[in-house]
Amino acid sequence: MFDKILIANRGEIACRVAATARRLGVRTVAVYSEADAGARHVAACDEAVPIGGAAARDSYLRWERILEAARATGAQAIHPGYGFLSENEAFARACAEAGLVFIGPPPQAIAAMGLKAEAKRLMEAAGVPLVPGYHGADQDPRVLRAEAERIGWPVLIKASAGGGGKGMRRVDGPGGFDEALAACQREAQAAFGDAAVLIERYVQRPRHVEIQIFADAHGHCVHLFERDCSVQRRHQKVLEEAPAPGLPPELRERMGLAAVAAARAVGYVGAGTVEFIVEQPLGYDHPEALRFYFMEMNTRLQVEHPVTEAITGLDLVEWQLRVAAGEPLPWSQHELTCRGHAIEARICAEDPSKGFLPATGRLQVLRAPAHVAFRVGDVRLDAGVGEGDVISPHYDSMIAKLIVRGDTRQQALKRLDEALARLHVVGVANNVAFLRRVVRSDAFARARLDTALIEREAAQLFAQPGLRREAALAAAVAHVLHGWQAQAEADPDPWSARDGFASHGRRERALALQWGEETVAAALVWPRGGAVRLRLGTGADAPEHPLRWRADDGGAWALRVGWGELDLRASVYAEGERLHVFTPEGRDVVTWIDALAHAADAAGPEGGQLTAPMPGKVVALLVQPGQRVTRGQPLAVLEAMKMEHTIAAPRDGVVEELLYAPGDQVAEGAELLRLAAEVAAG
Repeated sequence: MFDKILIANRGEIACRVAATARRLGVRTVAVYSEADAGARHVAACDEAVPIGGAAARDSYLRWERILEAARATGAQAIHPGYGFLSENEAFARACAEAGLVFIGPPPQAIAAMGLKAEAKRLMEAAGVPLVPGYHGADQDPRVLRAEAERIGWPVLIKASAGGGGKGMRRVDGPGGFDEALAACQREAQAAFGDAAVLIERYVQRPRHVEIQIFADAHGHCVHLFERDCSVQRRHQKVLEEAPAPGLPPELRERMGLAAVAAARAVGYVGAGTVEFIVEQPLGYDHPEALRFYFMEMNTRLQVEHPVTEAITGLDLVEWQLRVAAGEPLPWSQHELTCRGHAIEARICAEDPSKGFLPATGRLQVLRAPAHVAFRVGDVRLDAGVGEGDVISPHYDSMIAKLIVRGDTRQQALKRLDEALARLHVVGVANNVAFLRRVVRSDAFARARLDTALIEREAAQLFAQPGLRREAALAAAVAHVLHGWQAQAEADPDPWSARDGFASHGRRERALALQWGEETVAAALVWPRGGAVRLRLGTGADAPEHPLRWRADDGGAWALRVGWGELDLRASVYAEGERLHVFTPEGRDVVTWIDALAHAADAAGPEGGQLTAPMPGKVVALLVQPGQRVTRGQPLAVLEAMKMEHTIAAPRDGVVEELLYAPGDQVAEGAELLRLAAEVAAG
């Protein structure tokens, strides 16, 4: 075994490799960019070496600096993780030339599988099933069009040199072929430096099923069963599970043998994944008709490898280190067993409602479910970031991976749903609520899987129901009152209280709460000698009930809240005036528009301002054109420097015009809306 290895990566995979190496008594060296000086993977390793600027091209992709760091620290081997240099043939060769062990496959295996067309020719020679298509070297558009006609519509055009959905188009007929081909070639050239494409028959209702393989330098090769990675957005994986549900045993066996044959065909050593596309020609309920075809081989460890670890009880990173050190595989094929079912959810900083647009910012809250551990277990969270860390625009948007295991798929689904409910992320847009909707969808629960599941179920998955209005508002107000109560216990001075203190009689404090697009006029009422009551709305028929809460000591949730017939558990986190409410039933955001706290906002020559006090983003507009407002009434909420600032009306008047919309960025001094004086009638 090695004495010291360098980890040429960042994030959760670098933390994971460091943890396994430490358990084996191997010292580790981290490399880091300017943006990652305080990152978790740096702290996880025994030594750390800076290698350049924040952008990956200035640091993690500069392999000559990584080799220098390895030589300077006395590392004997380099673990590339996944992404960056993990499938870079030149880097693997450079490691060997520098006398360092590349913890991955031989350079020639990376090269053989790096070009899709060449890989398919090798697989065809090895007897691995291929999708009917054209993988030839002649890239004349007339030849490609003729091959598409021969294959039969619809066809899929794919970049030969890459993946991740880049340079890929479905074409349903001859009319759109030329335009799609030109677009794919442009994307392929820009992304991979190679405009070559291949043409394949478009597989109907395709599932993405992959086989984890492992080979050593002694001629042994095994597969570690399969994973289903069909749930994807933009051709990138969202949920992965093992084993793949609904596959007949005979098909599983044939796929495993085909994956081992593929690995042997290129002299593979180490961890790899052979990816297949599984066609469902007769629909989801006819497993006997399933057909599988080779798609590509990933010559590295995959992001989703923990689900394989969960069902086999193995540490695949340990296997990587042992094989790279020259040891034989510890187990043979007949000794490997699969126990239970595991699912992984990729937690990403992105906004599903905006086409999964990546998000950046500081993780103000990242609270994991109870009983998680950095190990194989029933609930596991692999993360390279924590509370207070920044999600940078320079790297992948993944925050963490949540992995659960159960004795059955049904048990695993239940555990994943509960774990997602208890995974609380605040500070950046994220996909946790979306993932929970996918997991709870009928299609996923019944394993009616294909790569178009998210598209097909869009009406259900992209709905944003949040919580019931009353539940969200009651939990948010209870959280604030709980904080006031704690403050009062620490400082019993009644003149410092924030609860509308009065020396006698009934007390009442008006509130303005924003829930979605609705501004809710509410009130806290302290009857003489009674418990606080919450009224939602105005008028004689507005519901008003005692608001009850208590700390949920020892439970998974911070508060137990009651209001009328409501009885719920909740955890609430404040981000400025935005209160992020989490419950077992779902999550929502309530904005507490505290006019008293923002009385200073109404200061100025006319008692206030209608301009942005600093550069920021418009979070909410609380009024509409033509609406009458009174002095001090909240009009807009601006987010600046990670804080929210309420703009209040400087005088009575009528809203004449809104000059911006929620989400708009504004400069300091920008006029946000116009307020006209109210003209007296008569």
